[in-house]
Amino acid sequence: MSKILTVYASSTGNTELMAEAMVAYLESKQHEVEVKTFDFDAIDVENLPDYDAILVGTHSWDDGELPYEVEDFYEELDDVDLNGKLFGVFGSADSFYETFGGAIDLMYDRLKNLGAVLVPERLKVDLEPDKEDIARCEDFAQLLDTMLAEQVSNM
Repeated sequence: MSKILTVYASSTGNTELMAEAMVAYLESKQHEVEVKTFDFDAIDVENLPDYDAILVGTHSWDDGELPYEVEDFYEELDDVDLNGKLFGVFGSADSFYETFGGAIDLMYDRLKNLGAVLVPERLKVDLEPDKEDIARCEDFAQLLDTMLAEQVSNM
């Protein structure tokens, strides 16, 4: 059983729905999942190495910017060694804007540049997730689960 942190920002509840689908899948696979929100919980980047994997969810603000509540976390990532740490990045976005899901891309690229191992897909959903999107969230969580298993077998 792995210890997984799921942390997200969700202004309309769409990214929260995605997180809930992934958490339910991972818990069904007997992982211990801790859930925090950027809005209400203290998130200390110094604790990230305590987890086997971290899922980071964010909506995009305006034309692809990080939401205010995620900015400190984004900047503080420099303060911790993420080399080889497994992450998945996801979120809802609005295709009305020229930059679709830009905050998701910013977070993904930041983690990659810091040496994190990433679930290859940047999971983006246009507004509220439908049944097909929820299935994509479960597939994303399944891929994270597979990557965790591979890491354990390579130890």
